[in-house]
Amino acid sequence: MSTLARIAVENTVYHFDKLFTYLVPEELYKTVRPGVRVTVPFGAGSRERVGMVFDLDGQEGEGIKTVLSVLDREPVLDREGLGLALWMKNRYYCTLFEAVKLMIPAGLHFRLKDSYVLSAGFTDFDRENYDGLSWQIIMALRSHGRAMPMEKLSAALGITRDCPEFKALQAGGVVCRVNLAMNRVKDAVSKMVRPIPGFDGRLTPRQREVYGVLCDVGEVSEKELCYFTGASPAVVKALCEKGAAEVFQYEIYRRPEALAAEEDNDDLILSESQQKALEELTEEYENAREGSRCALLYGVTGSGKTSVYLKLIDHVLAKGRGVIVMVPEISLTPQTLRRFQSRFGDQVAVFHSGLSLGERMDEWRRVRQGRARIAVGTRSAVFAPVQKLGLIVIDEEQEHTYKSEASPRYDAREVARYRCARSDAFCLLSSATPSVETFHMAREGRFRFHKLEDRFGRAVMPEVQLVDMNWEDHPGSEHAVGMALGEALIENFRRGKQSIVLLNRRGYHTFASCRSCREVVSCPNCSISLTYHTANRRFMCHYCGYSAPLMKKCPSCGSEGLAFRGLGTQKAEEQLRELLPKARILRMDTDSMSGRYSLERSLHEFARGEYDVMVGTQMVAKGLDFENVTLVGVISADQTLYSDDFRSGERTFDLLTQVVGRAGRGRLPGRAVIQTFAPENPVLGLAAKQDYFGFAERELAYRKAMLYPPFVDLLVIGFVGGDEKLTRRSAERFLQELEGLARGEYAGLPLRVLRPSPAAIARVSGKYRYKLIIKCQNGPRFREMIARLLTAFAGLREFRQVTVYADPNPNRII
Repeated sequence: MSTLARIAVENTVYHFDKLFTYLVPEELYKTVRPGVRVTVPFGAGSRERVGMVFDLDGQEGEGIKTVLSVLDREPVLDREGLGLALWMKNRYYCTLFEAVKLMIPAGLHFRLKDSYVLSAGFTDFDRENYDGLSWQIIMALRSHGRAMPMEKLSAALGITRDCPEFKALQAGGVVCRVNLAMNRVKDAVSKMVRPIPGFDGRLTPRQREVYGVLCDVGEVSEKELCYFTGASPAVVKALCEKGAAEVFQYEIYRRPEALAAEEDNDDLILSESQQKALEELTEEYENAREGSRCALLYGVTGSGKTSVYLKLIDHVLAKGRGVIVMVPEISLTPQTLRRFQSRFGDQVAVFHSGLSLGERMDEWRRVRQGRARIAVGTRSAVFAPVQKLGLIVIDEEQEHTYKSEASPRYDAREVARYRCARSDAFCLLSSATPSVETFHMAREGRFRFHKLEDRFGRAVMPEVQLVDMNWEDHPGSEHAVGMALGEALIENFRRGKQSIVLLNRRGYHTFASCRSCREVVSCPNCSISLTYHTANRRFMCHYCGYSAPLMKKCPSCGSEGLAFRGLGTQKAEEQLRELLPKARILRMDTDSMSGRYSLERSLHEFARGEYDVMVGTQMVAKGLDFENVTLVGVISADQTLYSDDFRSGERTFDLLTQVVGRAGRGRLPGRAVIQTFAPENPVLGLAAKQDYFGFAERELAYRKAMLYPPFVDLLVIGFVGGDEKLTRRSAERFLQELEGLARGEYAGLPLRVLRPSPAAIARVSGKYRYKLIIKCQNGPRFREMIARLLTAFAGLREFRQVTVYADPNPNRII
């Protein structure tokens, strides 16, 4: 009986994506298994593509294409990973292979390269039979010894695929085209040498000397052996040929530099409230199979939530289970890692985009092989192949960065809960400002709710001062630091204490406008103003990356005299240096922290007291813990308050509460100065009082009245195209199709649809964007209807130039 494989194929479009059936040839029976990648012929032209085997079937099949080759020696995904990919396709409207690629480090992804070899039966190496260039092609392929990528052949001989001589060699059967599967990163290995015990054969004096050293040290790298003995690799080769030694490969793990930390075996001392929370969480972990597999740990800033889940991790490890710890941003990773590495040593692996491809691949391998039992990282860490998964901790669970904005548009919190449900593991959400949705679920009893309402070690909450900037200056002023904040910064510096200043906007000036025609200098590709950066003296777009040199004339009317407006972190840094000329000031934003390990080094230097003031964007607001910081300043606190997104109030409250919580975390009390032009706004008042429960109750009442999450789900259908009218018509046509299904086959589904409208930024990278918002209940029947709509809509030729996607419960409505 034939064996059939069901395979997900790379680069298929959503409306055509499914598990495709292929015949497994007899010679590949033993190597084709679920979880391995293969190459298969795909489509009308049978172009070779990479696929992932999901399962095998012993049924007969006729007219079925055959698997061409196996790319992996062993499965790279287990049954849980394959099941997760199927679940993600259903929930996030992505293809199976898009989901698969999230679970495999980029360094292990295969690329099929167009390559060429001499035909197996070719033996005519008589130069007289070939002209000059044809002969050069034959010799190049012969000397290469294996399939030669076209790009290498082009670089060596300056030819293209359309070269007449090259095409003639292919037509004559001399040269064959093949696809070469290549990894982006190779395994790091070292060539090692070890002696063969008891060898008594004949050796030269030099060989005898090297063999003696080998017998003394045992195993050693060939490089070190040659360095210390002065021998050449030829001597080592001769020893191996005579049977005195053997060579083998030793895997080297590329470890991230950021993992270096001092060992700390001290036992954590918990307060009474921390110990109570730990005991309750430990009991819930033990009973996860019978009860809820998820809990919320709420704690005010500085209450010691991390200490509680560190002790819980001790318990999980002692039970022989593995752990995933997620943080929302790379800026939180260094401090978290330092604490975990000092406590758990080499059991910790790190996952985030700041690592090299090789480091990411090797950390993934360490976790998969069970050498590391704790995976710490950003959103992608949720896919870490932790063995015997027992616990997933999501720190600062409210953060929008846990939701992907690119396909697959997954929510790492949902993925974590899914993995815990399938692995009998426990999910712990932790925050001082939980998302309103999480708070609602905990209050309704769907999650267990634990509270730490006091700071650890009798530390007090910071005193907060709301400063009405209407009395000091007018909106749009060029002065970043008001009088109250300036005096507080001077006094804090005089006392030898550190300060943090938040301005959640990069650049120097946020926009420039013409004094004559009033036109704002805008990006030619996006409907957004350009931001001026002093570091490179250029206007830059923070959406598409477009930049232009500093201009003296208005690009619209040609008159001179541009007026620069708005404040960014670069200008705030400049004004802080004028205010505190002797202070050491550190600016932290994506512009200044772009170098490798620059973020880790800067945070370490600030912790050692090498800087007096840290000014930056939201990366300075959350998760950072510095005992000597006693003052926090916020510039433009109401900047995020008036966007056209229903979550703007929550984002503002979260940001202010978190940044205020950076002050007074040691023995000295802290203070915060918040500058605003809307001091009467209740969100700012509640943030100043650190009243999370008051804010959450107010926000839930608003969302219930306006029918927003958590009382409904949201689905945003996005439309992106180069022609604005066509893009708008596509959104209107989709609405018609949706209304037809909702009145017919799917009648009874609770829906409320908002008519198509331009996105908040209507044009990005030359593409126009429209959105259709659906308020719904995101159940199986609703997802089935949307999947049918997306599939059917892709078949409409009229709208083939428009990209359509679905984004469930987005953090930001575009």
